Amino acid sequence: MTLKDAQVGSTVKVVKIHGEGAYKRRIMDMGITKGSEIFIRKVAPLGDPVEVTIRGYELSLRKADAECVDVQTV
Repeated sequence: MTLKDAQVGSTVKVVKIHGEGAYKRRIMDMGITKGSEIFIRKVAPLGDPVEVTIRGYELSLRKADAECVDVQTV
């Protein structure tokens, strides 16, 4: 399952991040690293962006970025 597919109100754990080079590094710089827990706060009406809470702060992600993060439910 990817972060894009996670349900609002659920908590998930990052399993793997897909991508290459600078793109993967940018996602990791936002605090999304393997093993971190993410709470799905809300999704915009058209599905883009997704607002999540990670490491104590709120973060908005585009669907394309959320699709690159494999997660599992906690």
